[in-house]
Amino acid sequence: MGENKSLNGGLWSRFAEFKRLSGKDKRRMVSDLIFNNAMFIIIAVAIVFIAVRVPEFLSLSSIVNIVSLTAARLPIALGVGGAIVLSGTDISAGRVVGLTACIAASLLQVTNYPKKMFPDLPTMPLIVVLLAVLAVGAVIGLINGFFVAKFKLHPFIVTLSTQLIVFGSVLMYLMIGNNNGQTLSGLDPSYTDFVRGTLFRIGGVAVPRYVLYSAILTVIMWFVWNKTTFGKNMFAVGSNEEAANVSGVNVFRTIVLVFVLAGVMYAITGFIEGGRIASCSANTGLNYEGDAIAACVIGGVSFVGGTGKIGGIVTGVFLLQLIFVGLNFLSVSANMLYIIKGLIILTACAIDMRKYLARK
Repeated sequence: MGENKSLNGGLWSRFAEFKRLSGKDKRRMVSDLIFNNAMFIIIAVAIVFIAVRVPEFLSLSSIVNIVSLTAARLPIALGVGGAIVLSGTDISAGRVVGLTACIAASLLQVTNYPKKMFPDLPTMPLIVVLLAVLAVGAVIGLINGFFVAKFKLHPFIVTLSTQLIVFGSVLMYLMIGNNNGQTLSGLDPSYTDFVRGTLFRIGGVAVPRYVLYSAILTVIMWFVWNKTTFGKNMFAVGSNEEAANVSGVNVFRTIVLVFVLAGVMYAITGFIEGGRIASCSANTGLNYEGDAIAACVIGGVSFVGGTGKIGGIVTGVFLLQLIFVGLNFLSVSANMLYIIKGLIILTACAIDMRKYLARK
């Protein structure tokens, strides 16, 4: 009840302030409101347009599909979000997803599969493979964080380098054994069922298990960001690194841990992706970082650093998947989707920078 009164009071005070403004100031206030929320307005209009053109877009099966895609892409966005809070980014994320997906798939192929990558190696236990890919992701994150924190290199340069290194590693890895660079398939049912098995059904439509895993990760990341000293330090470093250092924050350790945690999120995404699509190649994870960055910026994670919420990232990923699925319903070509993604990122960043300059 108290919250409702506070909210109503805030709205009333804004309305009263709006009434006191001159005509020119009123127009400026309205234009600022529209511009600052332009991305959400555009997405809302697009959703309404698609729903009118193709009513099946908002069917139960379509909504479950959108939620499932959101769950699949959410962990990588949560990882990238931490790097953006530090006023940086991580463009190696997609390639780390691809590497960890290929590692998981190669170790979890059916024992008697004719094209098994390691024919003499039995199907490994799920927990062993999961821990292995988490270690790989953490090591890559450690490398990124070390070079950013130790040598004060811009995260874009560092992660561009690791992106190329990881992609080369994927290509070399896929040449090992009997694989000869081919797509990895023939995965053990224990792996695919663990990832995409039915969690429950809604109106006869199956919801995959990885939706639950993603929800658990989201809760964990919310706790880490908002309830731990590490989370507070992350936002402090992102807001002002020098001030954080003077305040006693271990800046080096904080930056390294942010990137290690991001690497772990990418590895989880790769593990889920391998079991979800049940077919991994060198192109797995391609441009996933672009979607993650766009989702974070749409969700309010600012590139100027020190600003961001887990709920905003979840919203950004969901809205992005909503748009992409809707465009598929309209039979928009895959080539056009790249242009649209680029425009979304550019527009979202422009809006974010305008908000930052207005606050200054």
